[in-house]
Amino acid sequence: MAKSTRTEKTERQAKVDKMLAQQRSAERSRGFRIVGVCIVIALLIIGAAAYGPVKQWWTQRNLPPLEDIGAAASVCEDPTTAPAEGNQDHVSPGTPITLTGNPPAFGQHFDTWEPMDRKFYTTKDRPDIGYLIHNLEHGFTILWYDETAADDGDMVSDIRAIAQKFQGDDGNLRNKFKAVPWTSDDGDAFPDGQHIALTHWSVGGTGDAATGEQVGVTMYCSAPSGAAVEQFMKDYPYVDSPEPNAV
Repeated sequence: MAKSTRTEKTERQAKVDKMLAQQRSAERSRGFRIVGVCIVIALLIIGAAAYGPVKQWWTQRNLPPLEDIGAAASVCEDPTTAPAEGNQDHVSPGTPITLTGNPPAFGQHFDTWEPMDRKFYTTKDRPDIGYLIHNLEHGFTILWYDETAADDGDMVSDIRAIAQKFQGDDGNLRNKFKAVPWTSDDGDAFPDGQHIALTHWSVGGTGDAATGEQVGVTMYCSAPSGAAVEQFMKDYPYVDSPEPNAV
């Protein structure tokens, strides 16, 4: 006996309702998956953004105070100065330049500079000195270490530790510091027994004590000294430079 028309309609409606319910369930599941993926992506983005500061904090947390890294400040000679020139004397990268000083504390330089976020370099990745002199013009203190220091594991460890105390980008201009190698290909050796040199491009002090006379400041040391770096950067801060606010 054939089904009644009402029964057939009821069964068809039931099938349609079942299909619609399955479709809505699938859409909800798909929506949950999309939301889940978005949450994971958001967490990854947040994690990536936080990784640098957290890593920096953790590294700093496990380092001794700057003044306790390396040798005592007494391993360094008194700073010397020389009249500086080359402010705004820019040339294109790759242009040969004549270095003034071993290492330089001022002079003609490339029209761009090395980014602030990098603090420690080796002979394999150090940029051309033309970039670094521009960093000096911007108020950086540069610690140069010679080949003897580069071959001494303890000295390199101390230099790395000193550099790590200045981790940070343009958010804190007091972190204008770089540690870079000086090689025989760059110029003459440091004075006998000296393996570290700190350089700074000064405009003659800050505030009322400023003279307005630009000088290059150089201090040689027989070994890395966090205490000496700390005092040097207090005596010659980044604001005492031709272009202190540039990074």
